[in-house]
Amino acid sequence: MGWAGKQNGDLLSLAEPDFDVFLTVDRNLSYQQAVAKFKIAVIVLVAKGNKRSDLVPLIPSLMMMLSDVQPGKVVKIGG
Repeated sequence: MGWAGKQNGDLLSLAEPDFDVFLTVDRNLSYQQAVAKFKIAVIVLVAKGNKRSDLVPLIPSLMMMLSDVQPGKVVKIGG
């Protein structure tokens, strides 16, 4: 997609037209970006680290949250 090296604000703008949800492990994104101005929801996975073994336990909660998350909102899962 050519998104390598893009910063969060640019990534949200690029993702907004084609995606409903932006999934990240960046806990600071909601403090660094005005997420409410985007028509995309943001889900932050909060885990000990960003290794697969840290994130896999969050998948059931993520799957349940996907149907309820609203554009312009940030939801944190885990932690």
